[in-house]
Amino acid sequence: MSTFSTPTNQPLNATPHYETITGVVERLTFHSEESGYTVARLKSSRSTDLTTIVGSFANIQPGQTLQLTGFWKDHPQYGPQFQVTKYHETKPATLTGIEKYLGSGLIKGVGPITAKRIVAHFGLETLDIIENQIDRLIEVQGIAKKRIKLIKNAWSTQKAIKEVMVFLQSHGVSTTYAVKIYKQYQDNAIATVTSNPYQLATDIYGIGFLTADKIARNLGVPTDSSFRYCAGIIHALSEAAEDGHCYLPQPELIEKVAKFLATDDHQPTTEAIADIIKQMGAKEELIREIVRGNDGEKLLLCYKPTFFHTEMNLAQMISRRLSQPIVQDMPRVRAWIERFTISCKIQLSPQQQQAVEKAAYSPIMVLTGGPGVGKTFTTHTIVSLWKAMGKTIALAAPTGRAAQRLAEMTGLEAKTIHRLLEFDPKTMGFKRDHENPLPHNAIIADEASMLDLFLAHSLVKAVAEGAQLLLVGDIDQLPSVGPGKVLADLINSLQVPVVRLTQVFRQAQHSAIVIAAHQINQGNYPTLEAISDNPVSDCLWHGGGHQPEHGVQAICELVSEFIPRLGFNPATDVQVLSPMSRGMVGTRNLNAVLQQLINPPASGKVEINRGGMILREGDRVIQQTNDYDREVFNGDLGTILSIDTEEQELTVDYGGRDVVYDYADLNEITLAWSISIHKSQGSEYPVVILPLYMQHFMMLTRNLFYTGLTRAKKLAIVIGSKKAISLAVRTTNDQQRYTRLWQRLLQPI
Repeated sequence: MSTFSTPTNQPLNATPHYETITGVVERLTFHSEESGYTVARLKSSRSTDLTTIVGSFANIQPGQTLQLTGFWKDHPQYGPQFQVTKYHETKPATLTGIEKYLGSGLIKGVGPITAKRIVAHFGLETLDIIENQIDRLIEVQGIAKKRIKLIKNAWSTQKAIKEVMVFLQSHGVSTTYAVKIYKQYQDNAIATVTSNPYQLATDIYGIGFLTADKIARNLGVPTDSSFRYCAGIIHALSEAAEDGHCYLPQPELIEKVAKFLATDDHQPTTEAIADIIKQMGAKEELIREIVRGNDGEKLLLCYKPTFFHTEMNLAQMISRRLSQPIVQDMPRVRAWIERFTISCKIQLSPQQQQAVEKAAYSPIMVLTGGPGVGKTFTTHTIVSLWKAMGKTIALAAPTGRAAQRLAEMTGLEAKTIHRLLEFDPKTMGFKRDHENPLPHNAIIADEASMLDLFLAHSLVKAVAEGAQLLLVGDIDQLPSVGPGKVLADLINSLQVPVVRLTQVFRQAQHSAIVIAAHQINQGNYPTLEAISDNPVSDCLWHGGGHQPEHGVQAICELVSEFIPRLGFNPATDVQVLSPMSRGMVGTRNLNAVLQQLINPPASGKVEINRGGMILREGDRVIQQTNDYDREVFNGDLGTILSIDTEEQELTVDYGGRDVVYDYADLNEITLAWSISIHKSQGSEYPVVILPLYMQHFMMLTRNLFYTGLTRAKKLAIVIGSKKAISLAVRTTNDQQRYTRLWQRLLQPI
């Protein structure tokens, strides 16, 4: 084993003196799963002092014995560090090393306690026993045959994963996603990556075109290959979809692709990219549609085929339903409304009366309006009317929380749209469609502003012939996270019956949150009461200084002192919403701060470190992608119930439903003490803290501020500068999403 050298003081511009050292990883100070960047402490068998090592590592674990090549450097704050340029793992030679290696979470079924027992029994022969005579583990107290089988599978899987890791590392790519790659392709992992590295961008969550392109270039794929150009074009359209677009005009697509494909030694031409687009169009790998702009000039639009056909089919289905109105005895309907309002001692406004009447005969209808205008009350009245008509009614919403609110409001069962349509993970599709429609005469979809193109299409397709669909939503909120702006398109087409409620009712006028929301919506600076010990308003403002670090301090004081005094529980009632993830008052930093404040480490409370982020039992987390196998969806909030270091599993409670994650899939969830305003759509929280600073200026828009504020049910506290609040109020979201749904609704069927 090599000895540790003593760092030497080198001139700043001197050529580094490379050497090799070997040791056991004692602990990780920091490890980023995204980049692999790691700061760790290494222990040599010949030294009692720990050495700091810094470098890029694939899957570094405490207990691993590593041979490292690199050079020494002096950090002005942290002192001598060994900068690693390359490394490889050797088997740990000491009992302590073996114990740490086995118990590090590397092998499913072996945690620290089991590892201690195994090493105590087999000593230095432990790894050879596991490799060649694994059935002998039965000799160890507490290990049953079932666990041996689990350890055996995990050991062989780990070896296969390491092969993938070594392969990716040899091509200069971070191996963060090696486990996911192996889970996706199994024994074909290396063959798949070699034959078509761009497939990774399609199949593996978290791997994009740039990573796949890096692998491809290291594998020798030419920079001007048509294979690479096609992948770049698809990537550009996928990235546009993440921004909400259903297509891109060809000139804009070419411009984006040229940036992706440009390298130091290759600059793609407009003609070359246009030629590949044309070829892809001929093979129907793209759909190119010619339309006329406002000035009469011809425009060429480029769609992914699924986007084009989905948009076209959705427009046709809606148009066909609208052409078949439901015949209704309206005098009888009006008589029922009169009897109902008298018996319930309520009164409908003219707008609400119009909405209930239209709901009686409209195949598809939109009910929209801001807070306090009676959307809930109107929806409840429509449900009562439909019940009186003998209709079977289904209620749904895009998120679990929105569905729960809808159920509370109507007294009927409500489901997420995915559950209503019976998503089937085996086929990755819905069981309910035009061939197997929903068995209901009337369907209400709440929070309809969240419906993207594909979910709206699936919903409409599953509505039976002659059944009615009511879409309820606030058109002034942020549009859907996914592509399209379905609710806005339906309203703007003027083809779908729409009732917009605008009258704020007397009881809602007592809520400063409602008043402020409407002021924001009208482009006016909202009325916010300055925070005090005895607040009168439910909508407060805390200056929090002009600097973001002051905002962090203010949030901590509010969560630990002010809010509990008002009778709220910070662990369950408070949600901090931020416009961005980056920065001092971004979600990443706020989550670390709030976790320490609300759910600090404690004896017996298990925690793990994933990519520099600590996940701890009791933490609030949010799902970041649709996981159809586990039936959890983007934006779902839950609480970590338990972390099993032996089984390498983490269990999250999503409103009474326990969902188990393997360690390999933990990049699907992240801390949610603070979440983005976009992720909060469809949810309500007793208390919302909303930091707005000029640091967020790129994101500060009217509908973002409006959406964040209206998530608060009982108390909203805005923190930040008046300048940032004014900017948000003045800024309308001018970026128009590329969608042609409303134009298609104008076309004849």
